[in-house]
Amino acid sequence: MQSSLFWLTPASSLLALGVAALFYRSMKAAPEGTPRMVEIASHVRAGAMAYLRQQYKVVGIFFLVLTLLFAWLAYGLNLQNHWVPFAFLTGGFFSGLAGFFGMKTATYAAARVAHAASHSLDAGLRLAFRSGAVMGLVVVGLALLDISVWFLVLSHYVEDADPAHKLLLITTTMLTFGMGASLQALFARVGGGIFTKAADVGADLVGKVEAGIPEDDPRNPATIADNVGDNVGDVAGMGADLYESYVGSILATAALGAAAYAQAGDPANAYKAVIAPMVVAAIGTVFSIIGMYAVRVKSGSTQRDLLNALGRGINLSSALILVFSYVVLRQLDLPNYVGIWGAIVTGLITGLVIGKVTEYFTSQEYSPTKGIADNATTGPATVIISGLGTGMLSTVVPVVAIVIGTALSYCFAAGSWHFSPASMAMGLYGVGIAAVGMLSTLGITLATDAYGPIADNAGGNAEMAGLDPEVRKRTDALDSLGNTTAATGKGFAIGSAALTALALLASYVEELKIAMIHAGQVTMEVAGVAVPTATATLTEFMNHFEVNLMNPKVLLGMFLGSMVSFVFCGLTINAVGRAAASMVEEVRRQFKAKPGILQGKDLPDYARCVAISTAGAQREMIIPSLLAVIIPIATGLIFGVPGVFGLLGGALSTGFVLAVFMANSGGAWDNAKKYIEEGHHGGKGSLAHKAAIIGDTVGDPFKDTAGPSLNILIKLMSMVSIVTAGVNIAYTLF
Repeated sequence: MQSSLFWLTPASSLLALGVAALFYRSMKAAPEGTPRMVEIASHVRAGAMAYLRQQYKVVGIFFLVLTLLFAWLAYGLNLQNHWVPFAFLTGGFFSGLAGFFGMKTATYAAARVAHAASHSLDAGLRLAFRSGAVMGLVVVGLALLDISVWFLVLSHYVEDADPAHKLLLITTTMLTFGMGASLQALFARVGGGIFTKAADVGADLVGKVEAGIPEDDPRNPATIADNVGDNVGDVAGMGADLYESYVGSILATAALGAAAYAQAGDPANAYKAVIAPMVVAAIGTVFSIIGMYAVRVKSGSTQRDLLNALGRGINLSSALILVFSYVVLRQLDLPNYVGIWGAIVTGLITGLVIGKVTEYFTSQEYSPTKGIADNATTGPATVIISGLGTGMLSTVVPVVAIVIGTALSYCFAAGSWHFSPASMAMGLYGVGIAAVGMLSTLGITLATDAYGPIADNAGGNAEMAGLDPEVRKRTDALDSLGNTTAATGKGFAIGSAALTALALLASYVEELKIAMIHAGQVTMEVAGVAVPTATATLTEFMNHFEVNLMNPKVLLGMFLGSMVSFVFCGLTINAVGRAAASMVEEVRRQFKAKPGILQGKDLPDYARCVAISTAGAQREMIIPSLLAVIIPIATGLIFGVPGVFGLLGGALSTGFVLAVFMANSGGAWDNAKKYIEEGHHGGKGSLAHKAAIIGDTVGDPFKDTAGPSLNILIKLMSMVSIVTAGVNIAYTLF
């Protein structure tokens, strides 16, 4: 029998999908503008859909291979739960579906936003934001629907005499579709990031720097590919990314809640702890919708007014969640519900702090980005140096915030200010639910994120359609704001990745426990004493597997984990470089072969540039994505469980800091260029502008390819380790 509170989860998912459909219909009802605007939008839409179809074909092959592998492990070697292959597939499917719906909306919205901006800034913001909200609501709606359905199905079919152990089996099985979501998200982020940045860099270097034509000028052959890239990378890729972040935090927390109370033999509270993150996410969805209706500005608004408008919506949603999450936990009557609520509040505040710091370091309203723009007057070298320094300094507050947030959420939920072994299970549950709290406003924070690429495409459409310069000025204001909100959204995703990955580490222990019992290891030796595996604590597992810093296998794993983060970034950045070089050569070739292009007499071959980005992205995304799957399995086979713990710990600590650095330095470079384009330091076409463009092109793969993909890498490696825990128990070299 399900608790009445549980039904808030499927109900809120249907509400979110219903409001998303309402916003979508409202967007489609808006006028698309002139015939030229409609034509440009159709080219972008066709290119985006063609890319997505090709990507899904490639990803589908990998999913088929991995599903067969999991089926062999489950049915052939009997090393896994038999539900794993099916859960894995549904996770990937829903992640891809979220990205598809978001991208479809964005490609229909851009021209309509440009047309709305011709009337007023408020009209452009409202339509762009509501269109972005479709993505936010589809992501949370599909995630909660997937979680609800799987929980109901497994509750009905999984049989176990011990109700607490049954919940543990259900939640660890559900983690598997988190792996499917993570793998699909990594392919989408890496492939989409390579596509968009190859087109963007190629268009900027040849068009703006060499030919001296404006951004999104229809004479630039790469401009359609650039606009397509905004959709496949910054919308479809981002949607899949945050879908897996959201799902991963809820599932990891549910598994930790089941483990904490199953260990104590308390099935009633285990059930409450499992549904608590689902219900908190559900009310977060409802209040995100309320916050969306609070976002509006007056005509003549400044950049700060636009930021404040979006901030009002997020702050309203956050305040409502703070109050009503307490009500929900009190109604559930979990032991120490006040402490668990304190962990949720801590996660929410930590996310807001990371968001504000990201805004400070990446918005042209503040001194760090203005300082980079000031350095542009002395050339590209100083722009790059100052951007790197700004990105490095920007890591301080997010890291400290995560450290303090993790410590507080642990202690609040554990009910003790001492990190004692006895309270470890509940403390880690607190860390997990803090990640849920951080992402509880995802519906609206993702709306502010997804709105950015829509505004960017609207500006491109306005430029290519030859609309009044005032329209482009308004879309540029919306786009500049979008750069900041996108960087803030990446900060949320990266911060939640750190908390979720820590929770997933603990979930890995629970999966090891199930694998050991399944393999017949009902007892294990701890300090020479036989301990029942089913009731062993986390500390006893650590002692049994010798997971400590004096174990060389742990240290070797940590080195490997740190190395993986840098290798992954190197592969993805070089991939952008190679694809961008091909784009530069193609644009130069077209300008040389058809001099009439720059004179406006000949049409560029837009399709050729789209094809180059598509081919480059499909080819280059495979090896970085496979790293996340192969390395955890190989480490487990060679160094066993201690090596895997080291690997995940090294990847988490290094990857988190590296991701913050890359996202913020790239965002600062981008907005420094926008700041100069507003008329500072000589404005567009000046030497400072050309230097800032170089900085922006260096930052493009930082902020839109390597940086945001790192948080998926961290969690996917944890998910792979969880899914293959049975292999770690059965086979290891050392």
